[in-house]
Amino acid sequence: MQKLFDISKFDSYKEGNRLEVKKARGGLPVSLWDTYSSFANCYGGVIILGVVENADGSWRTTGLKRTDERKLLKSFWDTINDRKKVSLNIISEDAVEIYEQGEDIIIVIYVPMARREEKPIYINDDMFGNTFRRNHEGDYH
Repeated sequence: MQKLFDISKFDSYKEGNRLEVKKARGGLPVSLWDTYSSFANCYGGVIILGVVENADGSWRTTGLKRTDERKLLKSFWDTINDRKKVSLNIISEDAVEIYEQGEDIIIVIYVPMARREEKPIYINDDMFGNTFRRNHEGDYH
């Protein structure tokens, strides 16, 4: 997957059909898996943990520290490889990057588009009720 994220352009990014930010303070957001499914089923995209979108559409970091990194990554890999939660893991280890943004860290996850024979990617062991697609900034059943 081409790199859709460049830390040097952080202040110019906005959410869209291939970029999604998630707060991730206190653990992985439940909505992370909806976004994973929608990106995989459409054109791929980038999920950025440790960032929140302001009312004006700009982004700011949420205070994730290096101490949060190990716990979040362990939870991410455990969950994405759990077939009861996610139908198929199509992410390799080199598709996850860690960046420092000031005092905070952000975790960037590159989700590729699933191959035709892998689709649909769904969650919670429910292909008919939990398969998502991406339109604009939203994940839709």
